Amino acid sequence: MNTGNGHFNLLARVLHWSMALMIIAMLFVGVTMVASLHLRPMLIDLHRPLGIAILLLAVLRLYNRLRHRPPPLPADLPAWQVLAAKASHWMLYALMLAMPLIGWAMLSAGGYPIVLGGGLHLPPIVPHTPALYAALRNAHSLLAYVLFATVLMHVGAALFHLWVRRDGVFQAMARGKD
Repeated sequence: MNTGNGHFNLLARVLHWSMALMIIAMLFVGVTMVASLHLRPMLIDLHRPLGIAILLLAVLRLYNRLRHRPPPLPADLPAWQVLAAKASHWMLYALMLAMPLIGWAMLSAGGYPIVLGGGLHLPPIVPHTPALYAALRNAHSLLAYVLFATVLMHVGAALFHLWVRRDGVFQAMARGKD
C-alpha cells in the first residue's frame, strides 16, 4: 500500500526517529555499563526495559513496513547502492529484533530476573545454563558492534543523500508530503 507521495507514512517516520534516538541511547548506555561500575546498576535498570521497548517497536515497525511499501529509490541510483540500501535496512531490522531477544535469552540463561519496572518481570525464554549465558553474552556484545557500524553507515548514507546527491531520499523520512 504505497501512498504514492514519495514519503514514508507518518507512523514509519515517528517510529524511525524515536527508535533512532532509543538505539543511539542504548549504544551509549551499553558502553557506559561496561566502563563504569558506579553507574552500572542504574544503567542496567534502564537498559532492560529500553531493550524490550525497542523489540516491541521493531515488531510494530516491521508490520508497518510490510503494509506500507517505502517510496522508491531514485531511478539513477547505481545498482550497488540500491542493494546496499536494501541490505542495510533489513540488517537494521534483524538487529533491532535480535539484540533484545539475545539480551533477554542471555539474562534467562544467566538466571537473572528481567525486571521492567513496576514489579513487571519477564519470564525466562531459555533454561538457566552458564555456558549458554557466556555464548549469548558474547553474541550480544558482538552484535552491538555490528549495530553501531550499521547505524554509522546508515547515517553516512542519509547525509550523502541529503548533502551530496540532494535526491529527496533523506526528505522522504524527514517529513511528510508538502
